[in-house]
Amino acid sequence: MTHAIRLRPASAADLPFLLNLRRLTMTEHLQRAGMPSDDDAHDRRIRAHFDDAMIVCEGDEAIGLLKVTRATDEWHVHQIQILPAHQGRGIGEAVLSALLNDAARAHVPVSLSVLHGNPARRLYERLGFHSESESDTSASMIWRA
Repeated sequence: MTHAIRLRPASAADLPFLLNLRRLTMTEHLQRAGMPSDDDAHDRRIRAHFDDAMIVCEGDEAIGLLKVTRATDEWHVHQIQILPAHQGRGIGEAVLSALLNDAARAHVPVSLSVLHGNPARRLYERLGFHSESESDTSASMIWRA
């Protein structure tokens, strides 16, 4: 049985799940970019903007993270991660599409950054994000309605 995808606010009780999620989804990309990928670095990133963190759930099971800061002039996706066992099913796309629909209604652009070599960039481009700038390690992207 497939359960509906929903978001709920993250809490301190989610920290162990979020560390495991980040290890599974980001370590390889961070190492390739020459960036810190130890647990302390993961923990700092998890705790940054924690008030904006939403847990992606399928039924009652936590399967991912969406962290978005919603300012009046722009929304910024800090992180979107889906457990590898749940990837390839359109969950990340559905979560981002819902966010972009909300942003269109609010008349705000949405920005994010993606590490070079991360296959999620193809999803972002398919959804209409465009590169605004590139660094040695990542691309800054923007979506406008």
